[in-house]
Amino acid sequence: MKVLMFGWEFPPFKTGGLGTACYDLTKGLSYKGIDVTFVMPKTPENAKADFVKLIGINNLCKNIKVRKVSTILTPYMSSEAYSNELRKLKISHNSSSDVYGRNLYQEVLRYAEIAKIIAEEEEYDLIHAHDWMTYMAGINARKISGKPLVVHIHATEFDRTGGNPNPVISHLEYTGLNESDLIIANSNFTKNNVIRHYKIKPDKIKVVHWGIDPENPYYNLNYNSPLNKNEKIVLFLGRITIQKGPDYFIEAAKKVLDFKKNVRFIIAGNGDMLPRIVERAAELGISDKVTFTGFLNGADVHRVFQMADLYVMPSTSEPFGLVALESMKNNTPLIISKQSGVSEVVNNALKVDFWDINEMTNKIVNVLNYEELHEELKKNSFEEVKKFDLVKPAEKCIEVYNEALRGVNKW
Repeated sequence: MKVLMFGWEFPPFKTGGLGTACYDLTKGLSYKGIDVTFVMPKTPENAKADFVKLIGINNLCKNIKVRKVSTILTPYMSSEAYSNELRKLKISHNSSSDVYGRNLYQEVLRYAEIAKIIAEEEEYDLIHAHDWMTYMAGINARKISGKPLVVHIHATEFDRTGGNPNPVISHLEYTGLNESDLIIANSNFTKNNVIRHYKIKPDKIKVVHWGIDPENPYYNLNYNSPLNKNEKIVLFLGRITIQKGPDYFIEAAKKVLDFKKNVRFIIAGNGDMLPRIVERAAELGISDKVTFTGFLNGADVHRVFQMADLYVMPSTSEPFGLVALESMKNNTPLIISKQSGVSEVVNNALKVDFWDINEMTNKIVNVLNYEELHEELKKNSFEEVKKFDLVKPAEKCIEVYNEALRGVNKW
């Protein structure tokens, strides 16, 4: 089977969990003998070294071929962020350009137009498109080829915006979901959101929970920091956006420090809420106890996990939460939001409603104070994560592919 796959981030060029998920999925598919051509936006000029590694994915996954499209689209990009990138390139919003669209939505449509050319050139049996920015590309490829289209929903616009969707994005999202042959959702949490917000028939949506790559050498770094000697370390790692709940984390941090002084809170990531969280730490008088690392990538992600005594994922609406599995694999106990897809499949983690700061505080303090609880969570979660790999999600995706190819569901 040959699959033409549309996405827009792929390690080492990534800004969030979607890149890791796409990498792991294509690697898992290659284990099962599926040939994948992965089409993605081209990285900026200063990221060429990364793209040498990206193209080298062929050496790691022999059945994967990467096609790059010249564009400045990046994952999670807002209209404002796209306009800022255009200004950096000194391209006027009021003039037409053959290089880039004048706004984010034009750029999505341009990407979709280029998809027609790729769809004519490549050989494939099925099209697989990831999230709203590539849905139109997938639809165009299907119009050219007549091949079935499977769209993957990693997060809805309602998840990303705290229930205040951009109407243009939500319309594009709906169009892709509605016109696809089948939909893959990364959790029942996501499936239910799609049904609620977009009125899609439940039978059309297939749930495939994520796994992780157990062969990743970074899990074996055994990293320790000088900080570990004097302080307990509690970690937040993710985009600093409303969806990920950093505001709830910083409020809980203040309450924890009221009970326990020798604790350092590390906030790893970037996002639009970062200035607000920095200011809030200052207002709460805990700036000296909070370390902001900025965006981490590669080995640094695993180093910060391995130095942490506890990872907290307080997401307000988390479609899956692949980072929770990474925490477990790095032997770091975790507290996860009940409003997450990963909570459906992980048992050996403490779970809390994202908004319940008092309960979050209690759980953090208890894990840090009681060594037996800490060690039990650490041991059991590390054992549990062994059941998550790349093959099972790939096999489930192949089942969806086969169903689409049989034409069982046509909407």
